[in-house]
Amino acid sequence: MKRLHLLRHAKSSMRERAEDHERPLNRRGRDTARRVGKHLPAVAGPLDLVLCSSAVRTRETLDLVVAEFSPRPKTEIEDELYLANRDRLMDRLRRLDERAINVLLIGHNPGLHELAIALADKSSPSLNPLAAGKFPTAALVSFAVPSLWSVLAYSQSELIGYVTPASLAGEED
Repeated sequence: MKRLHLLRHAKSSMRERAEDHERPLNRRGRDTARRVGKHLPAVAGPLDLVLCSSAVRTRETLDLVVAEFSPRPKTEIEDELYLANRDRLMDRLRRLDERAINVLLIGHNPGLHELAIALADKSSPSLNPLAAGKFPTAALVSFAVPSLWSVLAYSQSELIGYVTPASLAGEED
């Protein structure tokens, strides 16, 4: 069985006078990404591949969340993931190498949240909190994928974990 983890980038700075693609993380975002990174190896296990949007905030999130991994997982930074919608993300996942068993995708809302809800088997116990609320910055959702990547389908993957920064630290991000 394959594993897929979807991580929304950490909180970015709105004060910067930069184009959206170039916005960095703010201090709170960096702190939160580090906290998620300390939790990630226990939740995800060894990662075969990390796919990451090319935006500055996603790349900074990547660096902070994989800091606890040794060795550092193989990483691919891709322009096509920047602000990608649900269907574009799904298309990218279907093109994964079948040898990649445990994959982390770091991206943006609303596409990431919509993909998470669409992937989940509707009988997954954790679906209600994911579907009913927002998908905050640095939220992580994990799936057990019962198929080859090439035939990945909606509503067929068991939602096996949903972690928000608030659930890790008792605070809202």
